[in-house]
Amino acid sequence: MPVQVGQPAPKFEARVYLRDVDDFKDVSLDDYAGQWVCLYFYPMDFSRICPTELVAFNEAQPEFESRTCQLLACSTDSYYTHKGWCDSLAELSGMNHPMLADMTKRISMDYGVLIPDRGVALRGTFLIDPQGVLKHASINDTKIGRNVDDVLRQLDALQTGAGCPCNWQRGDPTM
Repeated sequence: MPVQVGQPAPKFEARVYLRDVDDFKDVSLDDYAGQWVCLYFYPMDFSRICPTELVAFNEAQPEFESRTCQLLACSTDSYYTHKGWCDSLAELSGMNHPMLADMTKRISMDYGVLIPDRGVALRGTFLIDPQGVLKHASINDTKIGRNVDDVLRQLDALQTGAGCPCNWQRGDPTM
């Protein structure tokens, strides 16, 4: 059954590549208990649209951190492939949030973003609250990059705990 907003986010354990320290580490969703998590999936390393998204999320990392939100990138590539991609592309040399390696494709399946016949993920974005509950989910086709500012807007709205009208922006009145 696909993950649904309002339900506990699927747990995961995975090895990540940490570019900022050039190392690998095992992590789980439980490691981020007590803080917000923005888990975003992208199709694959060494592609054209994906680095634009990773760079945009990376540039916005201070904004996510100011909201106590951990960014986690995820693809079905290996952690060695993540390292090779960051080593080979200048734009990714400054990556400073974890890149999950979903080599078994279990995480992508659990979050409902896996394209089975291609073995890659759709562009899924999931916001998970500090209690581990999925609060936002959006999924784009592989050919359409997402808007990081709108992900931040969604996070801001969720963190108010109130109702937010259409086109609400941080600082606007809630309902």
